[in-house]
Amino acid sequence: MALVGILTAIEGIRQFTNDAFADLGANSFTIQNRGEGLNFGNGGHRKMYPSITYDEAERFKKTFKLPVLTAINLDVTGTAVAKYGNQKTNPNISISGSNENYLATSGKKLSFGRNFSASELEHGANVVIIGNEIKNKLFKNEDPVNKSLFIGNNKYRIVGVIASKGSSSFGGDKFCIIPVLKAKQIDTVRNLSFTITIKVGGPGALDATIGEATSLFRNVRSLNIANTNDFEITRSDSIQQELSGQLLGITIAGFAIGIITLIGAAIGLMNIMLVSVTERTREIGVRKAIGATPAVIRKQFLIEAIVICLIGGVAGIILGMAAGNGISYLISGAFVIPYGWLIFAILLCTFIGLISGYYPAKKASKLDPVEALRYE
Repeated sequence: MALVGILTAIEGIRQFTNDAFADLGANSFTIQNRGEGLNFGNGGHRKMYPSITYDEAERFKKTFKLPVLTAINLDVTGTAVAKYGNQKTNPNISISGSNENYLATSGKKLSFGRNFSASELEHGANVVIIGNEIKNKLFKNEDPVNKSLFIGNNKYRIVGVIASKGSSSFGGDKFCIIPVLKAKQIDTVRNLSFTITIKVGGPGALDATIGEATSLFRNVRSLNIANTNDFEITRSDSIQQELSGQLLGITIAGFAIGIITLIGAAIGLMNIMLVSVTERTREIGVRKAIGATPAVIRKQFLIEAIVICLIGGVAGIILGMAAGNGISYLISGAFVIPYGWLIFAILLCTFIGLISGYYPAKKASKLDPVEALRYE
């Protein structure tokens, strides 16, 4: 139960993180003015650099000649309210500005409508692409395309709806995407910093493209050879890899705890089998007297030890899966059945039965039948 429970929970967490990071888009990286590492020191603060301006981002996009897709993004707020008629959402809607490459670089797809047009992007039109959760909350079974809604104090015409990725994605489906110039116009208070997301054609070109992008953006920021980078480049899979490393450590620790538990169980089973041999000494003597060989006696006790282990193993697997998936559910993980670990658990139980039962079975097989019959 300990082994299967721990490993089931970890497998559920791993599947959850895989789903959560899938919406970052494959084979992509982001240029930004802050670090994304999991920083547990320095009070949890991330490294910050000078803001990336819209002009810098646009100049990079125009001068980067490799065959890539480039999106310029700006996060406006995460606490907006969307209203349509007398319906409104909770104040947890995120608004971001981006360009025509947002869908491709973020790994998202449209379920209704269309992408932004060149004219809408150029003029910063009041158009919006909404997440599926907003569509379900405000429009129920209506087609929202070409209808208008208020987000904050601004009125937008809906041109598209992004297909649902569920609660596993960052922020779920509670978000709106507007043209990046419109985002720049409505967010006039803060010291704005844009992010640039680049998607390459395949994983083989990712490292080379990151090198080219780093060199070009250093030129855009007017950095000379003596200056270090004043921006951060984050691969879409970097945080996932970091989390996977953390999960690997937890898996090893969980496996060690499970093995220690099983060693204790093996010792307990060996004691039970030794007691059983002692209590059944006369039975062993009778069996030997009517022709049972030491091999038959040894096989009998080994099979008993293995059966005891398998009965306990099956019960432990059922309880372990229930406990592991319960833990996974509490932290919003996925329900999983770790078939590989279940097979391993059955094999491990069989092996422990053999190891634990071998000495008692050998002891039973070497009993002298005459002395065994005289026992008690």
